[in-house]
Amino acid sequence: MQIKSEQDLRGMRRIGEICGLTLKLMLDRAEAGMSTRDLDDIGRDFLKSVGATSAPISAYRFPGFTCISLNDEAAHGVPRKDRLIHEGDLLNVDVSAVLEDYWGDTGATIIVPPARPALDRLCRVTRRALYMSIEMARPGQRANAIGKAVERYARKNGYRTLRQLGGHGVGRHIHEKPSIPNFYNRRNRDVLKDGMVVTLEPFFNTGRGRIKTEDDGWTLRTVDGSVSAQYEHTVIINGDEPILVTKVDNGYV
Repeated sequence: MQIKSEQDLRGMRRIGEICGLTLKLMLDRAEAGMSTRDLDDIGRDFLKSVGATSAPISAYRFPGFTCISLNDEAAHGVPRKDRLIHEGDLLNVDVSAVLEDYWGDTGATIIVPPARPALDRLCRVTRRALYMSIEMARPGQRANAIGKAVERYARKNGYRTLRQLGGHGVGRHIHEKPSIPNFYNRRNRDVLKDGMVVTLEPFFNTGRGRIKTEDDGWTLRTVDGSVSAQYEHTVIINGDEPILVTKVDNGYV
């Protein structure tokens, strides 16, 4: 999507704030002993209270209002009553929603206390990579240059990126052009333009960086049992000052 009016800007700020607040509420209330379906219900109720609709349900008929992934589940985890959250788990929540034809997307990873130092470092480095990519998100920047920098930073810190997952355009649908990979793809010649709305979302992995789709047809799990972290903002390219529409006070990303 390209921002073309004040109405577009207001619409994206509003849905971005809703996504950010939903994510914060869910992560604030996440605790050991609850199921991922219980956590998803919190997101469902908040989205309904503000008149927003779940993007994965609207776009793909996903069996949950949000995506909730634990440990070796890298992304797109299906909320389930029998999937319990335990102490020490690595928990990722990805929230995307639509309101008045504007779509937003955000996500973050936390450690359910107590935190292990290795997981804490994975989260800190991945979140730092997000803000590094945001600093690069300027008009005229090549998408593959961002991917190159993110991958280099991951390897410098002993991690791999998940090549099958990355950033994308957003705004009029949940997934639009351009693609913003988390690695250097020489074939990707997309260039960021002023007013463009995109998500930036590095995925850092402690293992081989490979994933597979589970039998449920949705959940993406690492092939080697390794863990991953993801942080994501919806960003409006805006000269030298990108607008983070999904950033909220005291948020996790």
